[in-house]
Amino acid sequence: MAALLSRRALNRATLARQMLLARRKATVAEAIEKLAGLQAQAPNPPYIGLWSRLEGFRREQLTDALRKRRVVRMSTLRATLHLMTARDALAWRPLLEAVHQRGLSGEHSRALEGIDRAAVVAAGAALFDEGPLTATALGQALAARWKDRAPASLAALIRNNVPLVHLPPAGSWNSHQNAQLQPIAQWLGDSAADANAATQDDLLLRYLAAFGPATLADAGAWSGLTGWKAVAERLKPQLRMFVGEEGQELFDLPRAPRPDPDTPAPPRLVAEWDNLLLSHVDRSRVMSEAHRARVFTVNGIVRGTVLLDGLVSGTWKIERAKNAATVVLEPFARWSKADRLGVQEEAMRLLAFAADGEGERHDVRVL
Repeated sequence: MAALLSRRALNRATLARQMLLARRKATVAEAIEKLAGLQAQAPNPPYIGLWSRLEGFRREQLTDALRKRRVVRMSTLRATLHLMTARDALAWRPLLEAVHQRGLSGEHSRALEGIDRAAVVAAGAALFDEGPLTATALGQALAARWKDRAPASLAALIRNNVPLVHLPPAGSWNSHQNAQLQPIAQWLGDSAADANAATQDDLLLRYLAAFGPATLADAGAWSGLTGWKAVAERLKPQLRMFVGEEGQELFDLPRAPRPDPDTPAPPRLVAEWDNLLLSHVDRSRVMSEAHRARVFTVNGIVRGTVLLDGLVSGTWKIERAKNAATVVLEPFARWSKADRLGVQEEAMRLLAFAADGEGERHDVRVL
């Protein structure tokens, strides 16, 4: 009979694998591989995500990894922007093709109705032979040939069929310019030729290493892929089974960390759009459903969160004024004095990490 795992046990297992129980010593590439990628819609959250997990992390370490092509920013899991190591991006992106095709539904699907999609994709891919392009320039170039079609939808067709990297400085700290795009094979050069495509079996093992124990529905929510039941059947001899408090079947790697549920969890400031909140269907291991609306906003923002005893207990944001930066903390309930002091200390460390320049004044405000 499968052993029972409480929510608290799941919490500690997930925090351990996400490097949120204790900061680790690792290179940027090692950490991103261990975390199975970092969500990266905006440039700064991945930096904060690494800061919250790595000992002595400095912003230039990630910037350098992007510039030296060890890490790439591109659409992968769930057809959303992620930072991934070059090796994982090459291996995983072909497997996620179906996810990207589903990304062309709705408005883009209507705008592309009846068009010869293969011809557009071929033309779009050929445009990159002349060099990188922004999405706007790509759409405009295609619209010169397909004049009755929306440039944005033509560009979306290429982005969802051709694996495109956002070239640095896009994705770097405080960089908000339009990204120059280039096919990953061109960006990585000879190293791309030696890549081996991953299988869905490989992906499940990597997911469990980063986020397990978890259900197969959780794996689908993380990746955007379906068909996990057959994968689990093939891998069953390599997996260990548990059952959750609601009776759900949980899969895990036999030797993956599952700390004692009473293991202390220090205060942490988790970045916006952090993978911790985006990689399970049931987020109750880290966040009460009652708090969802205060974290996931109606306009698609996933707010930065405060972890106390491993659970989402408030939100945070940085407000800037002339030569000053303040972390604004919004608790969901009254914090104890010790918790409040712990979060404030962590917030001051974040401000030191995120400082815009020497002499910037730092403060913490609790709402």
